[in-house]
Amino acid sequence: MKSKTMLVSILVIAFGCLLSLTSVAQEKPKPWPVPESAKKVTIPIKSNSENLNIGKGVYAKHCKSCHGKNGEGDGTKAPELETFPGDFTTDNFAAQSDAELFYRTAVGRDDMPAFKKKIGNDDDIWAVVLYIKTLKK
Repeated sequence: MKSKTMLVSILVIAFGCLLSLTSVAQEKPKPWPVPESAKKVTIPIKSNSENLNIGKGVYAKHCKSCHGKNGEGDGTKAPELETFPGDFTTDNFAAQSDAELFYRTAVGRDDMPAFKKKIGNDDDIWAVVLYIKTLKK
């Protein structure tokens, strides 16, 4: 009986360590450089209620499952990802330009899909950029 209890304890500790390592890996994403040419792109749509509503709808359909309802990186699929999906409510996130966010959303990498293919309409991707900028606390 003692050996069974000990085995269960060891498995619980090992599982906890594995979860801890996964969390650490998710908190330190690798750099994601944006080409200079992409940084120069200007947003072609206005930040108004219509475009924010479009962005919110596209976000709910394509982004919420990983990035979470409020953009905190806590979506239902987030634990399955190899990298933390990012927290849109932080100052660090808000410091990124619209063009950088558009590029990263459109092109994707690793766990982040290329939404240029999934969404197809650049204005809808820009609308998502506008919407996620509103999530900063």
